[in-house]
Amino acid sequence: MMRKFDLLIALYIFCIAVSELMGAKTFPIIQTDWLTLNSSVAIFTLPLIFSINDVVTEVCGRERTRSIIRSGLIVVALLFLFAWLVTSLPPSVRFAPTEAAYDAIFHSSMRMAFASLMAFALAEFTDLFVFVKIRSALGAKALWLRNNVSNWVSQFLDSAIFLTLAFFAFDKGLSENIAFLWSLLLPYWLLKCLMSALVTPLVYWGVKWLREDQTMSEHQLPEHEKERSLPAGNRCCCGIQYEEN
Repeated sequence: MMRKFDLLIALYIFCIAVSELMGAKTFPIIQTDWLTLNSSVAIFTLPLIFSINDVVTEVCGRERTRSIIRSGLIVVALLFLFAWLVTSLPPSVRFAPTEAAYDAIFHSSMRMAFASLMAFALAEFTDLFVFVKIRSALGAKALWLRNNVSNWVSQFLDSAIFLTLAFFAFDKGLSENIAFLWSLLLPYWLLKCLMSALVTPLVYWGVKWLREDQTMSEHQLPEHEKERSLPAGNRCCCGIQYEEN
């Protein structure tokens, strides 16, 4: 039987893969005579990635979340390495007519790959750091506050790093670059903040849902394991013991 934690990690990896492979597409959110606001389709998955981090940190502790983030970084790196490999290989005669479309979808420049990897790494660990700091200061109350504040800070960092590394024009002046990047960053970050707030009820539900599995795992332990285990609440549903934050 699949544990809830395994299912949550599967969703986490899915969101990462979808964001990296399909996130290049943008769609209009607001389109009027005086305002046009577009967004990447990754807006639907990025808030879930950070929210899953918060759920795991709340239930299993920060060390487990660090391990998950490192796994996510490996997934991102492998996706780009494999995309570079397969787009570098010559096509067969049968596949040749669709080679250009295939390469257009999966071939990312090294600059884009580096920007995405750096932004993801720094934003994910920042999300964890801010979440744990607020939890240490306020205790277990106000999950909504640490979830949203950590997400807003980390997603601003994610957007700022990615847009700067990917779109900074070295042939333009600093002020011109700042104005252009800010015009992209501000609406996109505000949209991310809105999406993060909207998924806050899912974070509460996710913590409750994951803790139920944790409790079941604790009850199913053999007697000799229960005697050696940490106090109730310190055994994660993934079967790993951890110390309180």
